[in-house]
Amino acid sequence: MDLDIDTVRVARTRADCVLRPGEAFLGGGTFLYSEPVPAGVTGLVDLTGLGWEPWSVDGSGLRVAGTCTLAELVSGPGALGGAAGATGAAAAGPYRGLGIVRECVSALSLSAKVARTATVGGNLALALPAGSMIGLFAALGARAVVWTGAGSREVAVSDLVTGPGVVALEPGEVLREVRVPAAAIGQRTVFRRASLTPTGRTAAMVTGRAGERAPRIVVTASVSAPHGLYARDHDMLDRWLDWIGSTVGWFEDTHGTADWRGAMTRRLAHEALDELGGAA
Repeated sequence: MDLDIDTVRVARTRADCVLRPGEAFLGGGTFLYSEPVPAGVTGLVDLTGLGWEPWSVDGSGLRVAGTCTLAELVSGPGALGGAAGATGAAAAGPYRGLGIVRECVSALSLSAKVARTATVGGNLALALPAGSMIGLFAALGARAVVWTGAGSREVAVSDLVTGPGVVALEPGEVLREVRVPAAAIGQRTVFRRASLTPTGRTAAMVTGRAGERAPRIVVTASVSAPHGLYARDHDMLDRWLDWIGSTVGWFEDTHGTADWRGAMTRRLAHEALDELGGAA
């Protein structure tokens, strides 16, 4: 569609990321170009001109740039995680925690064209309940590095999204990169998803990781913001899910009722805990 805006600036340096009145940041733009221009936005600042390396991995862990496309995430970290579908007990190797990357991207039901343009940072910053990058990086214990006007700060990805379309970013802040600790990318991970139709929007998603203390279970899509628990056993998991249902509430829209989403989440969470070796 045609965007009714006056200017587009391509950021080449960090100084170019200082927004002028009426400007907003542009990553891949796949969502922006499918929706009406937000009220008051008259210009865009294209972050892809900064030339960030899409991803890198070293002794400290994995770093994924905010402008890394979903296709680059699959062909890079996703490939490090092993063969497609090799999660949980089937995954092996020093990067087996990344075995769920491909499935989390596939959960978005993207065309190849969109996957080559849509970015990791854009999916996180949109904060849609079905945004599967939230569940991926929350399960991996990742932290987001945020550029601020005065410098930078870090926030856990599990705390970055606070509600549907709401993130812990101040106006003018940029999601620079996501950092996954080395220990997490070496631990077994698990992925479960439910939707009303085989290619429909994700209505319930559970990701998990075999943590050092206990398996880490993360619930997204069926809730308005991510929730995680180190679940020692199924009884503990059930009490936590009961708390979500009674206190937080299950998310509801045209892609699934609250009761159905709650039931699906409970089933998926127990499956995930079993796969990670949780106590019965």
